[in-house]
Amino acid sequence: MKESPFIAVLKRELDRMVSRRIYFASCIVLPLFSIFFMATIFGNGQMENLPVGVVDGDNTATSREIIRMTEAVPTFRITRHYADEAEARADVQRKSIYGYLSIPSGFEAKVMDGKETALTYYYHYALMSVGSEIHGAFQSLLKSISVVPIVTHAVALGINQEEIESFLLPVTTQNHPLFNPDMDYSVYLTQPFFFVFLQVILLLVTTYSIGSEGKFHTSANWLAVADGNIWVAVTAKLLPYSFIFIVMSILANYVFFGAMHIPMDCGFWALNLTSALLVIATQALAVFLFSLFPALSIIISIVSMVGSLGATLGGVTFPVLHMFAPVYYASYLFPVRHFVEIGQNLLYGNYGYAYMWGNVACLLLFLIPPLLLLPHLKRSLISRKYDDIESVSYTHLTLPTKRIV
Repeated sequence: MKESPFIAVLKRELDRMVSRRIYFASCIVLPLFSIFFMATIFGNGQMENLPVGVVDGDNTATSREIIRMTEAVPTFRITRHYADEAEARADVQRKSIYGYLSIPSGFEAKVMDGKETALTYYYHYALMSVGSEIHGAFQSLLKSISVVPIVTHAVALGINQEEIESFLLPVTTQNHPLFNPDMDYSVYLTQPFFFVFLQVILLLVTTYSIGSEGKFHTSANWLAVADGNIWVAVTAKLLPYSFIFIVMSILANYVFFGAMHIPMDCGFWALNLTSALLVIATQALAVFLFSLFPALSIIISIVSMVGSLGATLGGVTFPVLHMFAPVYYASYLFPVRHFVEIGQNLLYGNYGYAYMWGNVACLLLFLIPPLLLLPHLKRSLISRKYDDIESVSYTHLTLPTKRIV
């Protein structure tokens, strides 16, 4: 009984994967390393003991008490005391410290006299995540310090504690961070960043697996095994990679939300299904791009750029809705953008696929363009007109050798 072309191509690809180390490294080692990297990079998920400095121009009991209160803040770790602000600012520029508190000369005397004075803090806001942490911690600290002189005077006048609190805080505020109450970086960055990395790996592996047929002049054999059916040739070739990367995606979800106990509102089946959709959509995008530029030396650069843009336009670090209109609409061209939106809705609200049908439909729509371009890809492989590009590229990259007599 004759073996079906699909099974024949599948076996052929499995033989290529087993015989070449690059496939093992790119399909197994890199995803596993990415899982380990993202599971450990954020530590306990919070920024603590950030190095800061103090410029104490007053050097009084009050200024020393303020320094003591600053040292008690978990976000800070006072590493240096400076005589002037110029030296402290220079250390901020060198990133030896990320900020400093400046206590002016005569601070205690003005406080005791009831005169207006100010405590000033500076922080490195070019590093936005670090700067935001330091800014928030300084704000909370100085808010409590600012009422100390008022309380001191009120106590001296014989006003009891309850009256002081009702006067200073007539309206109390309650802070309830939703979805990430511990303000843990790993909660919202670990899983999206892993899949951003995985998208880049997928684009490179998919284009290399197809492009290597032209590079090693095996396209004719590949098509012959598929009985001339380009759809069978492509789908059977990519099926092992789809399986491996879907398994890696599921493993990542169980590591992040199971072993690491990152909170989520949905079940694993929804996350795993979304991950599988991302894998298939990204492979489809890679096939589409390769069909447009069927030369390995060209396509590797293109998909690297596309992967990098996907990381920027995925909406992980900056909301897509607030990007410029052309950039916002361009973000629809990247599967990871839709994956991130689906993931956030599932993880933080468990809204279900009915609520996110638009993003799910976009991921499925990525399958259509490569199907339309498969005939063009077949003609390119048969004509071998892009093989010359590969040869020229390697010729230009080959350095002349000097013969030593």
